[in-house]
Amino acid sequence: MNAEMDAPSLVLFAGTQMITSGGRKEIAEGVAELQAHGDARPLLVFDSVTGEQVDIDLRENPASDDAAVDEAPVRGPGRPRLGVVSREVTLLPRHWEWLSAQPSGASAALRRLVDQARRQNESADRIRRSQEAAFRFMSAMAGNEPGFEEACRSLFAGDERGFRSHVEGWPDDVAGLATKLAADAFSAGSAG
Repeated sequence: MNAEMDAPSLVLFAGTQMITSGGRKEIAEGVAELQAHGDARPLLVFDSVTGEQVDIDLRENPASDDAAVDEAPVRGPGRPRLGVVSREVTLLPRHWEWLSAQPSGASAALRRLVDQARRQNESADRIRRSQEAAFRFMSAMAGNEPGFEEACRSLFAGDERGFRSHVEGWPDDVAGLATKLAADAFSAGSAG
């Protein structure tokens, strides 16, 4: 896999203003610049895909490469070269009986079932991930903004027009990222 695609894209907020986005290096540089100018606004960092708040170790050297900060991958049972990771699965006896009767074995049967479920639920999963990401970010940054509860209801109802009308009075950068995170909740819903 491409390392750039795997690296999380982060967003730094100072109060309600988005300062910068990028990897850990760019965020650390943004924090250092704000601190050098004596900016006292609260600083928050978010993952721009999941909406999760991210803790950054500010003791890191901003000039260091992102790769140097990341830990080496943990190797365990499975076939790591193929990307196979061994984990425990708990099933009832009837499930194990069915799996053991499959011609290609339990692991192959489980992989086929998971792939089938992923294909069948792709649109619903995309909508759910988008709703969850937007809600996480909105809860942290806009929980006290007017129309927050209404925006949440519109988000989970798939009402894009209602969502946009409730976030339009929010600070621009907060409304912008909330809308970006919520985009798949609305576009995926209209696609099918």
